[in-house]
Amino acid sequence: MRSVTRPSGFVSDAARTRFLSAYDSTLGQLWPVPVDALDVAIPSGCVRIHRAGPTGDDPIVLLAGAGGNALAWYRDVAPLARHRPVVVVDPLGEPGRSVAAQPITGGADVGRWLTAVLAAVGAERAHLVGVSFGGWTAVQQQLSGGGRVAAVTLVEPAGFAPLTGRFYRWIVLCGLAGLLPAGLRRRAGRRLVNATINETALMRLGLAGRGFRRRLPTPPVLTDEQLRRIAVPVQVLLGARSTLHHADEVATRVAAVVPDWRVEVVPDAGHALVMDVPGLVVDRVLAFAATGRRPGSADG
Repeated sequence: MRSVTRPSGFVSDAARTRFLSAYDSTLGQLWPVPVDALDVAIPSGCVRIHRAGPTGDDPIVLLAGAGGNALAWYRDVAPLARHRPVVVVDPLGEPGRSVAAQPITGGADVGRWLTAVLAAVGAERAHLVGVSFGGWTAVQQQLSGGGRVAAVTLVEPAGFAPLTGRFYRWIVLCGLAGLLPAGLRRRAGRRLVNATINETALMRLGLAGRGFRRRLPTPPVLTDEQLRRIAVPVQVLLGARSTLHHADEVATRVAAVVPDWRVEVVPDAGHALVMDVPGLVVDRVLAFAATGRRPGSADG
């Protein structure tokens, strides 16, 4: 795991001001429902959350992936909030309105900050939904003591296979594609299997965050023993065309190690599954929450 000695942050006050101006503008442009924004002070920093929907101690808690923040969930907030309380998080250490006060050096630090946020918002039976690095964050919350969580949905989670050059090349190509005119971006999005590239407002926000330095640990591959330690029901959603890992291999491993987890490989989706297949994550989260039990079979 890469050594982290400083917290993530902006390179200057001017860079922070530019980004936060773009953040607020994007929030106003995209957010579909009224939300209550709250800054939660915890030992490792200050975490911005957005609450929507009814009140209650069983919120759906949404965690973006690396380089993302709460705004990446704008399509999912309204349909989820019709059924459950929703807490959308600007993850600590990512570009957003959260501010890390100390380095996040490993999985235990990641898990502790998330548990502290759950405690601060009064969650007792949360359903964690994490994408990519956010999925790894949800797993670390369970491994670092857990509590306050009733179920976990992992969407294209990091930590289930080694990161390879194939994934890093995809990241670079997607970043370059985001600079293209709209028509060419759409073509690139299809070729790269990444509908996020078509999200003009989010692409602009990403460019505004160039003055942010992300300093977070690189997720190591989770061991079989670690997977077995997770005591709550888990479902895993994988994109069949993902570049993060080979989805079929991950699905086979999960089915062998933790056969009571629900696993689904989604055809024609890539690592940006949430954007590639609009509504699917919402449907699966709500259905999984409604079962109230561990499903006993894997879906292929």
